[in-house]
Amino acid sequence: MSHLEPEAKIFACSQSVYLAEKISAQYGIPLGKVTMSHYSDGEFQPSYEESIRGLRVFIVCSTFPNSDNLMELLLMIDAAKRASARHITAVIPYFGWARQDRKDKPRVPIGAKLTAKLLETAGATRVMTMDLHADQIQGFFEKPVDHLFASTIFLPYVKNLALDNLTIASPDMGGSKRAYAYSKFLESDVVICYKQRKEANIIDTMELIGDVKGKNVILVDDMIDTGGTLAKAADLMMDKGALSVRAICTHAILSGDAYEKIENSKLLELIVTDSIPLKRESKKIRVLSCAPLFAEVMHMVHHNNSISGKFIM
Repeated sequence: MSHLEPEAKIFACSQSVYLAEKISAQYGIPLGKVTMSHYSDGEFQPSYEESIRGLRVFIVCSTFPNSDNLMELLLMIDAAKRASARHITAVIPYFGWARQDRKDKPRVPIGAKLTAKLLETAGATRVMTMDLHADQIQGFFEKPVDHLFASTIFLPYVKNLALDNLTIASPDMGGSKRAYAYSKFLESDVVICYKQRKEANIIDTMELIGDVKGKNVILVDDMIDTGGTLAKAADLMMDKGALSVRAICTHAILSGDAYEKIENSKLLELIVTDSIPLKRESKKIRVLSCAPLFAEVMHMVHHNNSISGKFIM
């Protein structure tokens, strides 16, 4: 391999090893060795157990709660920088803190911006992520950002369902752009749920914009947290005469009693990726792996090939 194209190695933070192993297998190289030392007070220190001098390093880490995942990623990036890695790509399938992308009331932080600056300060030379909560987060970075779309994973699955009278739905106004992009590709109708919240994760009212009677509906969203929005939307649509309601959510946070809400709702199926590991299995939840997508794009980036063909939406 020439000096212009350094060798690539893939490493993982401790809570993302399950996904990094799949990515490295798809990429065709073994997962790099990292050890983690722990202090009695909870502090931890990662250590690369092989040389990375002059190499391209991919560090796989979804920054889902708790905040230790983000801190571990920052330490891994800093360690790679100090070990003289030539390129350091933070592969963040789920970019946490992304819901804090603006000041929506006085005296609050913009957490997504802070996270971006932390990653750059630590030493990341590139960021690769998937289905950001808000597209404009890419602008918080001064380094290249590869923003992948999980639609490349979900759309083939939806087409294979071969549903008649298909309608794509957005669970809120903010997701309407995503819903229209799916509907354009699938040549289907679109409906939108209009909701108002009392506070975070608590819905006050929900109204449906559009007709779902006699339709097979697929709700699309970037993430599912407590599951309240999707469960309420599914129940509302079935009450309005829908034949079936499925949901596609890229990132399965599924906090609190989300599993119970999904299982007790009128949702026929919830399709997610493995950007975040499931806490437990459910008959209603189907997981499609994002590892092949990331492995392919990482390979393209490493060999300086265009990745524009991977963007369906």
